[in-house]
Amino acid sequence: MREFLNHFNVPDARSEREPGNRGERRPIFGRVVVIRCLIGLMLLLSAGCQNYISDTFPSTAPGPKPGVLAVGDTIKIAFTTAPELNVTQKIESDGKVSLPLVGEVSAVGKSPAQLQQELTQLYKPQLQNSEVIVTLENVAIPVVVSGEVQKPGKIMFERPATVLEAVMEAGGFTAYGDPKRVSLIRQINGVQHMQIVDLSKVLRGEPTKVMYVNPGDVIYVRPKFISF
Repeated sequence: MREFLNHFNVPDARSEREPGNRGERRPIFGRVVVIRCLIGLMLLLSAGCQNYISDTFPSTAPGPKPGVLAVGDTIKIAFTTAPELNVTQKIESDGKVSLPLVGEVSAVGKSPAQLQQELTQLYKPQLQNSEVIVTLENVAIPVVVSGEVQKPGKIMFERPATVLEAVMEAGGFTAYGDPKRVSLIRQINGVQHMQIVDLSKVLRGEPTKVMYVNPGDVIYVRPKFISF
């Protein structure tokens, strides 16, 4: 501990006495505060590092499943013989859509073809010809961008998007943003993983491998000269 304090020029309270006061010690309140702040900072950083598994995502990391409906997607449901029932709806946060005659139906996790087949069966008691056509109109990919960007916040993409596009949608880097160390945080099988993405090369015009975002990703643009 003494070597630690010497590194920060914090005197050892046991060896410091006020000259001319016959052994009276200097007040050590200020030094105690400094020591506690340094220890607290180290504990905070170490605790924060334990929340993520860093460097790269697992090679088996699941990405968005093409053709599978998700929350926020917009679907069109058309009835062959009853066009007055046609609806275009966004899948709500509970994973359902509300349809005429049959009420709420779960849509998340199904392909449009699977939902179409299910609806055809549901409408059989209601319609003489229950043929239904389900098409995917828009795909929703929610991403949160924070840190050194001009307009931090949640962004909703309706098509596949890259990390660079997400940063640019957030207004681009501030003067303090570090394009070399952009943190991409992704939840995989209940565990948060973090990967560092270097966007400086593509900004200089160099060919760079494209990194796409997944629904629910968090992008954090670090300040320059900060290495955590």
